[in-house]
Amino acid sequence: MQVVPTSVQDHRFPCDQCGADFRFAAGENTLICDHCGNTQQIVEPSGTAAIQELDFRAALEARLPEAEIEETRVLACPNCGAQTEFDADTHAKECPFCATPVVTDTGTHRHIKPKAVLPFQLDERAAKAAMNGWLGSLWFAPNGLKDYARKGRKMQGIYVPYWTYDAGTASRYSGQRGDDYYVTRKVRIDGKMRTRQERRTRWSAASGRVSRFFDDVLVLASKSLPKRFTDALQPWDLSYLEPYLPEFLAGFRAEGYTVELSDGFTEARHYMDRIIERDVRMDIGGDRQRVHNIDTQLSDVTFKHILLPVWLAAYKYRGETYRFVVNGQTGRVQGERPYSAWKIAFAVIVGAIVAGAAGYAIAINQ
Repeated sequence: MQVVPTSVQDHRFPCDQCGADFRFAAGENTLICDHCGNTQQIVEPSGTAAIQELDFRAALEARLPEAEIEETRVLACPNCGAQTEFDADTHAKECPFCATPVVTDTGTHRHIKPKAVLPFQLDERAAKAAMNGWLGSLWFAPNGLKDYARKGRKMQGIYVPYWTYDAGTASRYSGQRGDDYYVTRKVRIDGKMRTRQERRTRWSAASGRVSRFFDDVLVLASKSLPKRFTDALQPWDLSYLEPYLPEFLAGFRAEGYTVELSDGFTEARHYMDRIIERDVRMDIGGDRQRVHNIDTQLSDVTFKHILLPVWLAAYKYRGETYRFVVNGQTGRVQGERPYSAWKIAFAVIVGAIVAGAAGYAIAINQ
């Protein structure tokens, strides 16, 4: 399907047999119609280029080719701020990220077009099984929440936006290398002279250069989910990325990015700096290192906007919202961890009884 730049995109594909909408079949390279069972193979257009990086500086200066820009219809959640794509006929929906009812006019969002997508490998049934298994392992979670979450409510398949950054780095550093050595000293212990080894460190000036090429430094481009959730969903196997085709989004939602490209690169630089400092310490060598200064020059900075698959459930239970997220590639689960007060109290009482019984048994055997 030819994507026309800057026009508003609908990720809907009518079945050629019954007219109902196709959806992407997770784990398969096909579209399927749930109404009549018809399937259609996803075929990349001839001449589709491999996944290409975009120039970071050109993007900051608004010099990207118009073909790299698109407009999508979005609804913005008034509670968490998520910007999620919807079709033209949708004007009322529950936010998939926080379960807040969203009633608003459909607007448009002009943004950098996704360059690649990691298609869903798990369908909703597999995602629910993973979530229920995770909930079952939370002994202190309220039973009511577990039951509520397991009642068959649909999960939302969401493509979450990420940035990836590539960069060449060349760093000059100065610091000190510490080499340990030991001296023998005589000390008086309990009225007697004894010998003891004491560690000392000999410091010497150190300087040099290190270089490294960073490939696909991954940064979340959304503020809708707690970062601790999305970080814990890693790792992602980006070798399975596919060139972006809207067919992969059929039947799913895609979130628009809310972390701008420059802000994402600031986070990527923090990651790069930590790795570079580790490289510097290894280059200094010795037993200990002191790093005084690192001056890093960047080159060939490029980026991609990519979409990664997440199954998401947001449940309101006793006035509180609990969110669970499942990695749509691996099945890894993260989420809110509510606690049951009575279960905790019961565990404390049982622990006290066991401790008391053990203490009593020890006492009578002395």
